[in-house]
Amino acid sequence: MTSGAGPVERQLRASVAHFAGPARAVATAVVGIFGVVATPGTALPLAFGLLALTLVAGVVDVAGGPRASFALSVLRAGAVGAAQPWLGSVPGEASLWAVNVLTLTAITWQWEHPPRVTVPALVVLLATGFFAGSGAWLPVVPRVVVESVLARLAFVVLLRSTARTDAARAEKAAAVQAAALDRDRRRREREYLALLHDTASATFLAVASGAVADPAAVAGYAAHDLAVLTGGHDPGAEDTPLDLEAGLRMVLAGRALPVEARWTPVPLVPASAALALLRAAEEALRNAERHSGARSVAVHLDPAPGGVTVTIADNGAGFDPAAVPPARRGVRGSVVERMRIAGGTAEITSRPGAGTTVTLRWSCAWTTGADRRGHADCAARRHRGVHLASWGGYDCDAEVVVCLNHRPGSPRPPGSCCSASPRSSSPP
Repeated sequence: MTSGAGPVERQLRASVAHFAGPARAVATAVVGIFGVVATPGTALPLAFGLLALTLVAGVVDVAGGPRASFALSVLRAGAVGAAQPWLGSVPGEASLWAVNVLTLTAITWQWEHPPRVTVPALVVLLATGFFAGSGAWLPVVPRVVVESVLARLAFVVLLRSTARTDAARAEKAAAVQAAALDRDRRRREREYLALLHDTASATFLAVASGAVADPAAVAGYAAHDLAVLTGGHDPGAEDTPLDLEAGLRMVLAGRALPVEARWTPVPLVPASAALALLRAAEEALRNAERHSGARSVAVHLDPAPGGVTVTIADNGAGFDPAAVPPARRGVRGSVVERMRIAGGTAEITSRPGAGTTVTLRWSCAWTTGADRRGHADCAARRHRGVHLASWGGYDCDAEVVVCLNHRPGSPRPPGSCCSASPRSSSPP
């Protein structure tokens, strides 16, 4: 078997190796039985002996290894060819038993062994038949040669066809992998830009607006930003909070269906949960555009105890969620599973003719009531500005809303869902 062969070529070679021997065994046994019937009575003992040899070689063809099968195939074809003077029923003609056994052997060899092995063996068998059958064997030689060449050519054509198939599959797999890598690269770029917006850009805006004037605080924010942007940020310990409303507005921009959006001030959401919510919402919108036949879709962002709720509802055809095949991963993988991994939930409510509603929920179990009230109060009173995560309270300005964080070096009180970062970003 060729070491560099692809999976299709390997499968072809394995199939040939599996079926060629048994096919040769059955065919030569049938030919041997008819040969015994056509043998003159005086040569029947010899004919039965050759039939026994044929059956033994057939057993090896089926159950033996390739070397033993090849050796007994040579012995079987050679013995029948050498016995032509006694097997022939018509004087002056080659024995059909010998001719058919040699033909079957030569053809099946081309599918199992390389020419460097089969050509010398065929030369020996043709010479044996020629000397035993004399002039009657002359027409057999070109026949066997032509059939062997055609069998080999057919096998080579099939091998090249499987090689082209393997190459096409490899190219397709490489293209799919490249596309996946490109999508992942672009996704990472978007996430990094969002992270840049939520860290360094927010720090610059806070300093420029005068919201943060303490040099020590600015230095602490800058150090935190550098750690986050360069990877020195422990996602398990800190998760940069994001403005989910700003992200949802970006997702809703330029949709194929008209969107009726309703925004209620919500607390900041950690980046991992925000990304899961945004991607799940985008998948739900995409499904509504592609499959629902709806005229519009409604998107609601609402606060929930310790977190947020995003609702996507359409007035389309609807479907039966229980009838979705397990192989369909759109809703199950991109919405439900994604939210589960992020620590949230996704609920799909639909029935034929009644539209579809997707409800995404995420909550932080250890967010305190003061945190939620503070976030909601800042969100309600902001005109434009920067949200900063807080442990200790909220200082809302008419122009720039600043949720004060702890100063660097101070102890971190427990109980804040958004205690991971000095601040989130301003809305775009």
